Amino acid sequence: MRRPYNLALVLMSSFVAATTALAEEQATPGQLVDALNGVFGQHHARAVHAKGVLLNGAFTPSATASRISKAPHLQQTSVPVVVRFSDFAGIPSVPDNDPLASPHGMAIKFKLPDGSDTDLVTHSFNGFPSATAADFRDLLIALGRSGPNATKPTPLDTYLASHPRAKAFLTAPKPNPESFATLPYFGVNTFKFTNAADQTTFGRYQLQPVSGAKYIADDAAAKEPPDYLLTEIKQRTEKGPVKFRLVLQLAGPGDKLDDPSVAWPDNRETAELGTLSLTRVIADEALDKSLLFLPNALPDGIESADPMIDARGQAYPVSFGRRQ
Repeated sequence: MRRPYNLALVLMSSFVAATTALAEEQATPGQLVDALNGVFGQHHARAVHAKGVLLNGAFTPSATASRISKAPHLQQTSVPVVVRFSDFAGIPSVPDNDPLASPHGMAIKFKLPDGSDTDLVTHSFNGFPSATAADFRDLLIALGRSGPNATKPTPLDTYLASHPRAKAFLTAPKPNPESFATLPYFGVNTFKFTNAADQTTFGRYQLQPVSGAKYIADDAAAKEPPDYLLTEIKQRTEKGPVKFRLVLQLAGPGDKLDDPSVAWPDNRETAELGTLSLTRVIADEALDKSLLFLPNALPDGIESADPMIDARGQAYPVSFGRRQ
């Protein structure tokens, strides 16, 4: 007589085998976008950070920024910027006070003197859930298959059991901000910087709010309207510029350059790169839809030092094409 079997166990074993096979392959740009759509749905919008707001402003490099890099926006002249603050989820209608809104994003497009652009893409948590693009794809697949009706243990339960850094990222406290302007933002990938003397430095970007980091309690945030962050940043810029310090956290001995899931210690040396001053909200949905921020759009003097930078830079155009 055939021995009875546990269907949930068979399905789980199949999932583990499938994701193990996937993990042995490089994640393609299409797979990453498909996996994000599997979590948030397809909304003809950005696959992630769908809800956002654009601002105009300028970046003024510090007097010492050129010691780090010969990149044109780190020399003596201020350059215009377009900044996009955003909520995390790939859902255009996500409330600003929903847990899916965090970590919030800050993307910057620097307008260089020669007419080209260079971009910086950051979020409001010092770390990333996955070491590689393939790991991130597999996490997203597990999330997408672990809805409220999924059999326990869910694919996400199984994934997190063997990926403690992803679990730490998903479960870490992410308090509600008072404003987009009162959050620190982190570029979790490492870049290589070369100055005019051909000296190199490895580092990760940080954006520190000049007004300080300020948050509101969960019960107070729950009473805020769903667009409170978008409304607040417009009101704030009408009273005066919103400013951030752009700093570079410098790699220390033993720091991993190619693993964004490992945050570097807070006591690492930093270098001051300059100040962002944001002066006006741009109320232009067509412009927002047309903008593409690419973390691998880099000028001479800055190079990728983490393979995930290029993986992200290849996935974003796929998402861009689908939303058009």
